Formats: sequence, C-alpha cells, structure tokens
Amino acid sequence: MNKIVISVLGQDRPGIIAAITRALFLADCNIENVSQTILQAEFSGIFIASIPADQSAADLRSRLETALMPLKQHVYVKYLEYDKGDYPFEESEPFVIVTKGPDRKGLVAGITEVIAQYGANVTNMQAVFEGGDDPDKNIMIYEVDIPTQIDQQKFHEDLRNRANELGLNISVQHRNIFEAINRV
Repeated sequence: MNKIVISVLGQDRPGIIAAITRALFLADCNIENVSQTILQAEFSGIFIASIPADQSAADLRSRLETALMPLKQHVYVKYLEYDKGDYPFEESEPFVIVTKGPDRKGLVAGITEVIAQYGANVTNMQAVFEGGDDPDKNIMIYEVDIPTQIDQQKFHEDLRNRANELGLNISVQHRNIFEAINRV
C-alpha cells in the first residue's frame, strides 16, 4: 500500500470529517494520522492514509470531491514522499515556546526567524489573537524540536532579545516540563 496525504479546506460545517472518513473507508484506505482544526470559521484537515496499490491519487481525489461537494470543501491529494536523506533531522529535544503580548504584524515572523536560524523545526503552532492591546489575550504557542548540538544558552538569549524587540513576554520550556506544569 502507498501512503497518501489529503488536505481539506473550506467553511466549517457539521459532517465534514464524517464525509471524509466514509469516503476513505469505501476506498479501502486506512487512516494513519489526522490533524484537524477550525480557524475562525474555516475547517482545515490533513489526513495521511494508506491507499491500495490499485488505486491512484487522482481516483481518490475524485471520490473525496464527490463526497465533499455538498459541503463545499476544497480537496488536495498527493502521495507521501518522504526520504530522510532529503532533509536530515538532527538529534533534537522537544520544547514549547509561549509568547504573549499586544497584537501587531510580524510577531510570528520575528519569532520563527530566530527558530529557523538555529535549525530548529516548528512541529506545531497555535496563535490566538483576540485582545488587541491586551497581552493576556494574544498568545502564540510553538512546539519546536531544537537540535541538541546548538548553543542552547545563545538560542534562548536570541529568542528573549527578539521577543523584547517585539514587545512580547516569552517562556521556553522542555515539553516534558511544560506538560507537567500544565497538566489539569
């Protein structure tokens, strides 16, 4: 079986996931990973599934488009092409970076620029801007794999300096510590 990546975007409404998963089931696909969220009123979902060898990405896309037509969703389907040699991930540790501060343009770009300079990989990110100048209502959470061989102290210092330039409060914690502190 080949692996396939399916992206679905459109205005949120009930039944989207049911339609996608039913179409995948009827196509004899096995769902392996899902990441789905609603941003404001927009649905966004990414699915990785195993697809039978006798079925093409185009066939699956056609099935999904038919199933999702009444829900007015946009579908993109491609084969999963992953070769570790193409993008060598270095040994890393998972961290959580949280920033808070007044909303303005360039906040995400400023922080992720520093993250990228150190070869760290953002694996998940959430940004919620609801409060204008109320810093407690403007929060960005970055889950980041940080290479173990970098100068951690310099990395943290550069992040703090950039956050200060942007008027943000910043917290950087190992994911295990973050989860232990924030466990409900």
